[in-house]
Amino acid sequence: MPIHIKLEGSTEDIVQLEKGVWDLPPQIKALESWLFENPLSLSPSNYIVDVGFSIRENACGGGAILSPQAMAIMGQLGIKLYLSEYGD
Repeated sequence: MPIHIKLEGSTEDIVQLEKGVWDLPPQIKALESWLFENPLSLSPSNYIVDVGFSIRENACGGGAILSPQAMAIMGQLGIKLYLSEYGD
C-alpha cells in the first residue's frame, strides 16, 4: 500500500510514496524524508496523508517514529495523518 498524499475530499493523489510497502517503519521514514526534501512543494491547505500498513508478525513494541520537525512541517501545511491498518 503506498502512502497517499491528497487534498482533503479529493480522490486524486498529489503524491504516492512507498508503493507496495506494508511495514510502518519504512513508510514513516519515507514520509519524513519526503517532507524534509519537499517542504515547499505544497501550499498550505487541507491535506491528508494516508499511510496503509499491516501489523508486523511477532511485533512487540518499537517501530516508527515521526520527528517533531516533520510534524511541524505537516502542521504548517495543514496535513492530517491517517494511519490505516490492514489485516492479512
